[in-house]
Amino acid sequence: MTYSLEGKVVFVTGAARGIGAETVRIAARRGARLALVGMEPDKLAALANELGSRHTWAECDVTDQTSLERAVEHVVSTLGGIDVVVANAGIASAGTVSVTPIEALTRVIDVNLNGVVRTVATTLSHVTERRGYYLLVSSAAALRALPGMATYAASKSGVEQFGSALRLELAHKGVGVGVAHPSWIDTDLVRDAKHDISTFEQMLKRLPGPFGATTSVETCAEAFVGAMEARKNKLYVPRSLVFFSAIRPLLAGPLMDAVIRRDARKSVPQFEREVQSLGRAFGRQSVGLGENGASPTTNLRAEKDQPARV
Repeated sequence: MTYSLEGKVVFVTGAARGIGAETVRIAARRGARLALVGMEPDKLAALANELGSRHTWAECDVTDQTSLERAVEHVVSTLGGIDVVVANAGIASAGTVSVTPIEALTRVIDVNLNGVVRTVATTLSHVTERRGYYLLVSSAAALRALPGMATYAASKSGVEQFGSALRLELAHKGVGVGVAHPSWIDTDLVRDAKHDISTFEQMLKRLPGPFGATTSVETCAEAFVGAMEARKNKLYVPRSLVFFSAIRPLLAGPLMDAVIRRDARKSVPQFEREVQSLGRAFGRQSVGLGENGASPTTNLRAEKDQPARV
């Protein structure tokens, strides 16, 4: 049976742009009432205004508990509750562990993994009350880690395992939990990486099948909304990732390691030189990391003293 989104309150983090923004638009067309949550108030307000008066928004950093609690409180008081949560907020640093500042490395894990955990824990009583659904955004990086993606892959693998355990914990309460594994999606994050680092584009050309392909934001968002309506346990974007998930032990095995190591001897030093020449650890359009993601030691923005703006 299809889980109709008509009249449901859908809480989406990272909703200001990219996958989040397009998911919001499609869900609104299916009759959902949207709660747009993120760190770009101007974009959130504009998108909420575009969608109409049935929707709301709140500025929120998912790594800050007070900020998150205010956002949830606002959504519940404005829209009456929460039926579906899409834990979509995420970032990626550019660089290997050797050349990336520790603040940037840990920030990726804090946003991508701890932010998901906080989002779930803070909304859980409301979603449980309505026997609702969670869609937690992991990544194809959880299927096979690559050089330059250490903390990103670690965080997304953590999201996958967190979601798998959460699904079992909540099944008897009638709450569904899905985990999404998108590969490269044509977002600002991926476009920034292609623009900044030639080694990144070269790597994509050498990767097999969906690991090297880029999917449109619209296709990914349609799949996200479809996962909500079907209350799916697993979602792969593109669908061909299902095959690679099935052979995950081979992807993580010694043969694949040997292939990647051989390529990494040349590509990793070149990659590190390019990243160091950028003078920043994040893409030009990274959110919540200071202007242009310039200095990861000073640009990690906290909003503990800022109210949720609506």
